[in-house]
Amino acid sequence: MSNENLFTPSQEESTEEVKVRKPDLPESWLSAIGDEFTKPYMLELKKFLLVEKQRSRVYPPGPMIFNALNTTPFDKVRVVVLGQDPYHGRGQAHGLSFSVQRGVKPPPSLENIFKELNDSLGIPYPKHGELTHWAEQGVLMLNTTLTVRERSPKSHAGQGWETFTDRIIDELNEQREGLVFLLWGRHAGNKASRIDERKHLILTAPHPSPYSASSGFFGCNHFRITNQHLESRGEAPIDWSLPD
Repeated sequence: MSNENLFTPSQEESTEEVKVRKPDLPESWLSAIGDEFTKPYMLELKKFLLVEKQRSRVYPPGPMIFNALNTTPFDKVRVVVLGQDPYHGRGQAHGLSFSVQRGVKPPPSLENIFKELNDSLGIPYPKHGELTHWAEQGVLMLNTTLTVRERSPKSHAGQGWETFTDRIIDELNEQREGLVFLLWGRHAGNKASRIDERKHLILTAPHPSPYSASSGFFGCNHFRITNQHLESRGEAPIDWSLPD
């Protein structure tokens, strides 16, 4: 079953008689969190999204909703970058937090991430803002809310996605060891209480938004510290540069 159909009515069902189908996810994710798709809140979330799609555009497109999980399997996660919700402009969001599709100008927060990378590690500014290269190395680019209404930030908050993504954080916390959680901003920082600091490295900083980046995101050295932590565990560092 394609992810495109997860929150779209099939030919035989109406929006009043909907079912939630498990999406095509790596088996390691289905083993960890697959039962979430059978819970009542997920059905209510689907109903909400169906109504939203009738009224306006919803981002990212259906096949990209679970892009973060599909690109970074549960057993391959090494770093978690936690965002809030997807970009709400046309063509921007593709299911990875802070990332935009190629050909789309990087938003200010992402530009500030690139500035910190350049200042901290000397990594040149990339020619695009598509962060799949990070995700393929084990950086889970997760938003706490996985969809959004066009031009309406936070419009899908409180509808059930947070229950789903909290479960993701909980399972990573419980089943894995030595992960790095990059929590930028108050919203992400509130998730620190779900993470065992005896098992994992938790790095917090202000959000890279232009409104707060100068208050401590710039100079946080999170990318350097992350790689030092991974190398101390005998793991390869993350290549934070982006191929053209």
